[in-house]
Amino acid sequence: MRKFVYALLTTAMVALVGCVTINVYFPEAAAQKAADRFIGTVIDQGTAPAQNAKPAPPPQNQEPVQPSAMLLDLMVPAAYAADTPDIRVQTPATEAIRGRMQARFKSTLKALLDTGAIGFTRDGLVAVHDAGKIPLSQRAQATAAVADENSDRNALYREIARANGHPEWESQIRATFAKGWIERAHGGWYYQDASGAWKRK
Repeated sequence: MRKFVYALLTTAMVALVGCVTINVYFPEAAAQKAADRFIGTVIDQGTAPAQNAKPAPPPQNQEPVQPSAMLLDLMVPAAYAADTPDIRVQTPATEAIRGRMQARFKSTLKALLDTGAIGFTRDGLVAVHDAGKIPLSQRAQATAAVADENSDRNALYREIARANGHPEWESQIRATFAKGWIERAHGGWYYQDASGAWKRK
């Protein structure tokens, strides 16, 4: 009789799990925090924050786990039960990109932003806003710096999506970073609004 009950319970759980649709939503708040930290280390030239591992809480006295509960835990992925998603930003690839972006910002981009020659675009890149503010002798260098920056930014958004196991999140990560670059812009810097029009902070 006990075997029959377990078999019936197992069949019911398999049917229930088969009906569950697992949706993995983009964790916007976590992404915004991660983007803000990354952008701050580039614009403010800080260092990358160490990812602190939270120690596991000490085990509490728990009720014995029923076999049916253990079976359900095995069948339903942990991602479904996670209620505080996080975004992974630090990988060897993103750290290399961060280093290049910090060096480029310090050597070239900050001066171009300060003069209003370039600005942040609505799609998370940089673009020339007023070429007339770049001396003719420096235009080739400025154009190359903008192209290199945009190449790194595109690679960054793609790598963060890939590192989190969701390549389809790339456009959402790009939008999150675009908002973050504009929010962290210094007074006097240019940026594009949602319609693509240039504004000054």
